[in-house]
Amino acid sequence: MNIVKLTDKNIEDEHICCGFSDKKCSDGYSKKKGWLKKEFKNGYVFKKLDVRGKVFIEYVPLEKSWLPIDGKNFMVINCFWVSGQFKGKGFGKKLLKQCISDAKKMGLDGVIAIASDKKRPFMSDPKFLKYHGFEIIDDAPPYFKLWGFKINSKAKYPKFKTSAKSGTCPNKKGITAYYSNTCPFTDFYTNNLLREYAKKKKVPLSVVHIKNKSDGRKMPIPWVINSVFYEGSLVTLEMKAERHLEKIIL
Repeated sequence: MNIVKLTDKNIEDEHICCGFSDKKCSDGYSKKKGWLKKEFKNGYVFKKLDVRGKVFIEYVPLEKSWLPIDGKNFMVINCFWVSGQFKGKGFGKKLLKQCISDAKKMGLDGVIAIASDKKRPFMSDPKFLKYHGFEIIDDAPPYFKLWGFKINSKAKYPKFKTSAKSGTCPNKKGITAYYSNTCPFTDFYTNNLLREYAKKKKVPLSVVHIKNKSDGRKMPIPWVINSVFYEGSLVTLEMKAERHLEKIIL
């Protein structure tokens, strides 16, 4: 099976892997493709296995990343997913090797990725990263870990911005949701299901749409895809936040 690199020329004809087949997410799917088209100009890379499934990796030079990370000359893995029938067949290793190879060709000092203390939904698997030579180089509350792999042994690793280490959001009233169009799931689940849930529970809801690099680098946690807080505390990074909120909102 071949690996396909998405470009302006083929993106409309290619499945971007992570889009739900549910038609309700079609707008988000379209917005993700629009986001990719803009970010391709900034060196963003989306590579996928030539199948209709969730087997892909996305990465970009740190200087162009939306993530709240200080540093330079490293590649950042933005999203990395191998699921279902494709697990355990070496596809993840193959995709990661291409990322590292691209970083070497560009003269970068290494590759970094945000994961956690354990495997969590929508985050890279830390066991996989460790197995392939990555190490923890920084952390942020409540469970974020920055993993790094050096190409240049003398290079200085990037770090999370101090502002992204609070683990809480400024708004302490009700529910606060941050989301970006870096993922096709977020638009529907934030602006429809979460709004309906907040209305049902009669809880104030504040939605923050991360629209650019500047917005992303101001995040109170090192995550820009999707996050939901309640009274300032992080509740979940998952889209179906209501199942987590039910445990704390009576």
